[in-house]
Amino acid sequence: MKYYEVNFDGLPGPTHLYGGLSDGNLASSSNKDLISNPRLAALQSLEKIKFLAELGFKQAILPPHQRPNYELLKISGFKGSNLEMLKQALEQDPELVKSAFSSSFMWTANAATMTPALDSEDKNTHLTIANLITNFHRSTEAFQTYKIFREVFDETGIKLYPPLPRTVGDEGAANYIRFAEEHGAPGLEFLVYGYSLELNLAEPVNYAARQCLEASMAIVESHQLREENTVLAQQNPEAIDAGVFHNDVISTGNLNFFFCHELAFVNQEEVIEEIKEKYKEVTGSELITKQVLDKEISLEEAVLSYLFNSQIVGDKDSMILLAPIECEENIKIYNYLNRLKEDDANPIKEVYYMDLKQSMLNGGGPACLRLRLVLSEEEIKNTKQEIFYSEALYLKLRKSIETYYPEKLSFSELANQELLDQLDEAYRDLNGIFAGLIF
Repeated sequence: MKYYEVNFDGLPGPTHLYGGLSDGNLASSSNKDLISNPRLAALQSLEKIKFLAELGFKQAILPPHQRPNYELLKISGFKGSNLEMLKQALEQDPELVKSAFSSSFMWTANAATMTPALDSEDKNTHLTIANLITNFHRSTEAFQTYKIFREVFDETGIKLYPPLPRTVGDEGAANYIRFAEEHGAPGLEFLVYGYSLELNLAEPVNYAARQCLEASMAIVESHQLREENTVLAQQNPEAIDAGVFHNDVISTGNLNFFFCHELAFVNQEEVIEEIKEKYKEVTGSELITKQVLDKEISLEEAVLSYLFNSQIVGDKDSMILLAPIECEENIKIYNYLNRLKEDDANPIKEVYYMDLKQSMLNGGGPACLRLRLVLSEEEIKNTKQEIFYSEALYLKLRKSIETYYPEKLSFSELANQELLDQLDEAYRDLNGIFAGLIF
C-alpha cells in the first residue's frame, strides 16, 4: 500500500477581516481594524496551492465556512432581518460581529490532529477535530469543520472524532509534528502542550497557553498511539509570552528533519534527546536536528518573520522550505536561510519565498494555511474528489474570487446590504464549485 502526504489548504473566505480577536497572536493584535483585502487574501493562498501542486505535491482545497454567521447573532438575542441584527450587534457587541465575520477557519493547521494508520495500534487512520476553545471566534468553527470533514472523508474508513469536551483546550496539528523516513513508513508522533489541568507546570505571564496536556493525552489514547512512538513536550512559557501561541510558530519538521528555535520547549535538550532516541528505535535511522540559537535569530525575530511557520516538503534527501516573504525581507534571516540550504548536514536544498501578506497580517504563515495528512492511496481515492487540486478547479476558484470577493473590507462598514448581497452571491458560487460542501 502506498502512502502520500496531502496538504489540505483552507481557502480564505470573502469576509477575511482584521478583527484582532486572537490574544497572544502579536500580528493579529497589532493589525486590529486595518482595512483588509479578502480578494487578495484568497488569491495569495490559491497561488501557494498552485505553486506546490505544480512541483508535484498532492494538494486539496477546503471550502470557506459560510459567513457572516447569522446564527451566532440569533442565539445572542438579536432579532429582525440579517441587516437589522448586524446593526444592533455593531452598537451593542462589536466583538461578536467580528466573530460572526471571522475567516479564521482558513488556517487549517488548527482544524484537526491526525494519526496515520502506519502509527496506530489498530492500523486505522484517526482524525480528531480541534475544539479551539481558547478563542471564542475560533471555537465557533469546530462543528462546521467536523461536518465538512465527515462529508470529505465519508467513504474512506478514517476514524473521525468530534471535538474534545470544552474542559480541555485542543488547537489541532499546529502543535503536532510527525517524523518518519518516508510517508509510507512507521513514524514518531510529537505532540506539544502549553498547560495542564492536573499538573503544576510553569506558565506564561502575559498570554494564555492554548494546548492542554490532557487534550493531547486524550488524542494519544483515542488514536491508539504507543509510548515507544510518541513524545509529549511542554512549550516554553517564555516563548508563549513572546508571541508563540502555537508550536508551529517556533518549530517545524518534515520526515527525518527537525527544525526549531533553542527556546521552543521546557527542558529542550532532554526533549530533543528523547525524540532522537525514539526516532531511532522506530525507524532504525538518525533524526537530523537543527536548532537555531537565540543569538542567531531571536524569539522576537522568529515571531515577526514566521520563519518556523515555513512549510517544509519533499523527501528525506531533498527538501524545499517555503517561507513567507517576510523572511526574505529580513536580511539576517535571508542570509541564515542561504547558509542553511548550502549546508550539506541538513536536507534543505531549496528555499522559496511566498507573498502571503494578507494572511501574515492576521498571524498566519504558509504552514498555518494547511493541514498535512498522511493517507493511503485507497484513502485518497475514496476522499471527495472535488476538493483535489486541478487546473480546472484553480481556474474556477480564481474566477469566482475575482468576480465576487470584496477588494476592501472595513469593520465600520459591515452592516451594508450591498455587501451582504455580494457575500451571498460569493457563497452560492463557491458552494457550487465545492459540490455542496458549504451548505
